[in-house]
This record gives sequence, C-alpha cells and structure tokens, in this order.
Amino acid sequence: MANSLFDQLKQAGLVDKNKANKVKHDQYKKKKNTSKKLQAKQRKEADKLAKQALAEKTERDRVMNQQINAEAERKAIAAQIKQLIENNTIDDVEGDIVYNFTDNSLVKHLYVSEQGYKSLMSGRLMVAKLGENYKLVPQIVADKIKQRDEKSIISASHSIEKDSDEDDPYAEYAIPDDLMW
Repeated sequence: MANSLFDQLKQAGLVDKNKANKVKHDQYKKKKNTSKKLQAKQRKEADKLAKQALAEKTERDRVMNQQINAEAERKAIAAQIKQLIENNTIDDVEGDIVYNFTDNSLVKHLYVSEQGYKSLMSGRLMVAKLGENYKLVPQIVADKIKQRDEKSIISASHSIEKDSDEDDPYAEYAIPDDLMW
C-alpha cells in the first residue's frame, strides 16, 4: 500500500506512462502559471500599500512642517515684540503717582510722574507687558505691537465714551479728569 495512486493505476492498466507524464506536466504548468499570477497580484498589492504608506508619510511630514513653521513664526513674533518694547521703553516717567490698570482680571500698578500720568491718561503712552514686567511705550509703538499680539498691550480705556442711556440720572454730570482709582 505504499505505492502512489499513479503506481496503482499503472499496475491496474488504466494509465500509461506517456499520459501520466502529460498530466504531470500540465499540472506543473498550471501551478507555475498560478504562482506567477499570484506573485503579480501580490506585487500589485505591495505597490499599492507602498504608495499608500508614502502618501501617509508625506502627509505627516507636511503637518509636522506646518507645526514647525508656526512655532518658528510665533517665536519670531515674540522676539519682535520684545525688541520693540526694549528699544522704545520710556524710563524717565518714574515717580510717586500710582497708575492702576488691569491685566486680565488682576489689578496692577506702576509708579509714574505727573507728566507720565497725563501722557497715560491722554493715550500718548501705553502699558506694554514684557514677560511679568510692565513697560511704558509710545502709542505708535503700541500700535505696532498690537498688530503682532493684542495681549502684549494693556488696553487703557481712558477716553470716556458716553453711553446713550436716556434714563441715566447722572448723564449730565461729567467725571473729573483728576479722578484716580
């Protein structure tokens, strides 16, 4: 029983040697053609996966480059703001008068001279934030800084705009200019 099916059929006289070789050869060709088709299919699939991986890598690189460029731009703007504040700080206005202002929800103060206080109240000087410090800069420089970052300039709303509230009983009374809070 150790004989193969081919040997058994040959002994039974149902198959001759030439016919058996032809069948073997056909089976070999079929197997070879199938493996070539399979290899071609696998190659196409591998190419498709490689293209997809390359596209994903390209997209990741593009996003990463955008983040790097945005970070570099943010640092450049911060350096410009720092340079504008440091180069245009007005130092000769230090004095004894307390000028109060709000930074977010915190009330801060600077000691300024009378001339500095008047300049702040008229809007010729503005308070600029440099790190944790506050500096006084001219209004023109403050506008340049605001273009780059609104948060670096402490908004001073000293010009009192009249609200058109008809029922306000105190509308006809003006707020004095020398009022300090």
